Amino acid sequence: MLRFDILTLFPEMVEAVLQHSIPRIAREQGAVEYHLHNFRDFAEGVHQAVDDRPYGGGAGMVLKPEPVFKSIRHVLPQAGPAHMVLLTPQGRRFNQRVAEELAKQPRILMLCGRYEGFDERIRMGFAWDEISIGDYVLSGGELPALTIVDATVRLLPGVLGDDASAHEESFGRGLRGKLLEYPHYTRPIEFEGMKVPEVLQSGHHGEIAKWRLEQALKRTKDRRPDLLDDLHDEE
Repeated sequence: MLRFDILTLFPEMVEAVLQHSIPRIAREQGAVEYHLHNFRDFAEGVHQAVDDRPYGGGAGMVLKPEPVFKSIRHVLPQAGPAHMVLLTPQGRRFNQRVAEELAKQPRILMLCGRYEGFDERIRMGFAWDEISIGDYVLSGGELPALTIVDATVRLLPGVLGDDASAHEESFGRGLRGKLLEYPHYTRPIEFEGMKVPEVLQSGHHGEIAKWRLEQALKRTKDRRPDLLDDLHDEE
């Protein structure tokens, strides 16, 4: 079982997403546990402030170290060793390979930031795996954390029902994982003049597999040629 400990100022926001789709299924199957912790609970003072103005001036507010350190030191002893993830634009880029790495961990602790950033001592105080989901600015780390959870738990054995489906998705392992997915069709055969390709109706599995590979190659060449460049670099 994989255990997630997610430190956030908005546990209700995170839990609302975890109650649906694959994250919910994974929890119901016993493949994963989610433990949400509000690090504001560890802040001092009447207002339980978790942020303050930055030294040296500048725009925005910065997360204070005290409540974050206290919350982490409270959460860590609750289970075994944790792979610690700091969600930050400065981290390594999250992709399918990173999701596969994380899916092998027994426990992951993630810290969701807010405001202008972290006090640097939060970064210095623990052995973080710093991860970014992309080169853009979000209001906090909750959406990146949920992205990582969703991409990771679907790789746990049995969660998708048919484990082969996870391997056939774009960005998975092998040649198929280097390509974008081929087009998918379902009933009806014709809709507003658009028809399901005849090969998919043929029942000829070999021809269908050939068509799907051709379509995946074409789609990747048209939309993400960089993925084919990466494939050539590995040969």
